[in-house]
Amino acid sequence: MIRKRILLASLLKPVSDTRLYEKIGQSLAKLPQVEVHVAGYNAPLPSYAQSDKITFHPVFDFKRISFGRLGAQLKYWRLLKKVKPALLVVGTHELLPLGWLYCRLHSCQLVYDVQENYFLNLLTQKVYPGVLGKILGHAVRSLEHAIAPSISHFFLAEEAYRLELPFIGHRYTVLQNKYLPPTQETSVPRSLPVILQEEKPLRLLYSGTISRLYGVMEAITFTQNLRQWVPSAELTIIGYAADAAFLEEVKARVAPLCFVTLLGGNTLVPHNEILAQEKLHHIGLLPYRPHPSTFTCVPTKLFEYIGNGLVVIMESNPLWQKILQDHEAGVVLPFARAITPKKIEALLEKPYYQNGIPEQVFWMEEESTLQGVVIKLLSL
Repeated sequence: MIRKRILLASLLKPVSDTRLYEKIGQSLAKLPQVEVHVAGYNAPLPSYAQSDKITFHPVFDFKRISFGRLGAQLKYWRLLKKVKPALLVVGTHELLPLGWLYCRLHSCQLVYDVQENYFLNLLTQKVYPGVLGKILGHAVRSLEHAIAPSISHFFLAEEAYRLELPFIGHRYTVLQNKYLPPTQETSVPRSLPVILQEEKPLRLLYSGTISRLYGVMEAITFTQNLRQWVPSAELTIIGYAADAAFLEEVKARVAPLCFVTLLGGNTLVPHNEILAQEKLHHIGLLPYRPHPSTFTCVPTKLFEYIGNGLVVIMESNPLWQKILQDHEAGVVLPFARAITPKKIEALLEKPYYQNGIPEQVFWMEEESTLQGVVIKLLSL
């Protein structure tokens, strides 16, 4: 049987990316009629990588702001000519133009996996100085608008993108970044319901991108304040910081604090190591600062924290708060305000997950939906 090839490509995400490889790639590899290839930034493959079912192409390797980023386009084109996909799933807007050209010249369908609202991010996050961010934001939106009519389908990582992206029409499927447990899962399930006052030491976790916007400094301050009533409280920070200067601020802040452990920082941390830490901790922190680029998005780690039975403490957000309330998974505690003894007592004594870990936070349903869409696109 001749299998149709699918290429999943991202310019900036590692070839072992949580979404493109672990979720979309592994889900599609279960279809016997296809052959899956994943292209991304050069990074070590995890020991559990399914290299027998998926072909990896770690072809991109450059500094974030450099001419190497332009050279990556040539590598991308060569890869397209080599793999000859029947379906191309692009996870970065920069790969859209050559992806569009390849699909015009060959029998290949183009799918845009929208992982972020790049337009909104560039306009509001101030990653680039002055008006440069606004110029880049409008350039990206113009590019997306121009190529959209030629895109066969859109995968949306967030429900909110249905309204935020005016160019997608009705050719979309929402595939939220829900929790996919590791295939080598061996740990004993967490005892339920969860009652925090029984845990000593009480371990708090901040995972993922280490940045000012996502509130890592607030996580440190919160843990310091919590230790006034819970002296055994400990904080682990695990993830990657793209801003080297800010990372030095974080290191200086935690250096004298014996109860804070920093893992990663200047290096990418394999996702399975982050998941392993989630199983060792009791509280997952979401101290995101209110910001238009994140307010309507559900963080991947919210699904992961709930899937692993952590008690979530987060900033006020109606969308996230509903998820917590529906599953008795945590509390809202504004990180900028002082913690009162009454709130601490309620936090520690309340039973969480009385109805168990909810199935709604897991990737299984998304997998079935994804496979159905691809089967239809490729006429399998």
